Formats: sequence, structure tokens, C-alpha cells
Amino acid sequence: MSAAESFKRRFFRWLLAIIYLIAGIAHIRSPGGFLAITPDWVPFPEQVILLTGIAEIAGAAGLMTPPKIIPSARYAAGIGLALYALCVYPANINHAINNIAISGATASWLYHGPRLAFQPIFIWWALIAGGVTNWPFGRNKS
Repeated sequence: MSAAESFKRRFFRWLLAIIYLIAGIAHIRSPGGFLAITPDWVPFPEQVILLTGIAEIAGAAGLMTPPKIIPSARYAAGIGLALYALCVYPANINHAINNIAISGATASWLYHGPRLAFQPIFIWWALIAGGVTNWPFGRNKS
């Protein structure tokens, strides 16, 4: 792998880790908006929101862990964050379909459409960042 490819992979891994770290902190510090979009069928929503925040922070830490320290941390974080993004997709759909207001404001489909379309990319990005897959770029070389 060339130095430029290595830099790109590292940049996008760190970017994803930072996004999840910020989101995790937000889930813990300000759960109201996340609670508002959580579907009614989710049991113990307050605890689920807290646990999702912890999962995001743990995933971010895993992506940032050097392989020499914990060899499987990035791989596990990639799988965990991909599954996380899949599991929270119903909340994003609920937010869009039911036009749920957060802090008194609703969002248009100019927000919801791209957000829903981007979720599979977030799943793929987590798998790439964790070195789980390199598709469609060739052999897996993290």
C-alpha cells in the first residue's frame, strides 16, 4: 500500500472515530433529541440511549487503538460500529416518517433523505475503517 493510500485510510478512520466520539458524548450529555426519535417499541429507551453513547465512544476508541497495543481492537470496532449504524436506522426512519420535532423544530426531506441514504455508507465506512473489508478497492490491507 502506498504512503498516500495509508494516509487516506488513516484520515478517514480518524474522521469516523471523531464523528462517533462526538455523537457518543452527545448521546450521554443531551439524550432528549435521541429519545424523541427512538421508536415506541424500543424497551427502556433512556438506558438504550445511554448504552448507544457508550458504544459509540468505545467504537471510536477501538478505531484509534494502535494494532500493536490491541491487535483486534480496530477490527472489532469496525464490526461493532457497522452493527450499531444498522441498529439505529429504525430511529432515523422514525424521525423522518413521523416528522418528529427536536428542540421544537422539524426537519424537511432535504435533511432526512440524504441522512437515510447515507446510513449504508456509514456501515460500509465503519467496515473499511476497521479493516474488516476493503471492498471495492481490492484486497484487505489495513
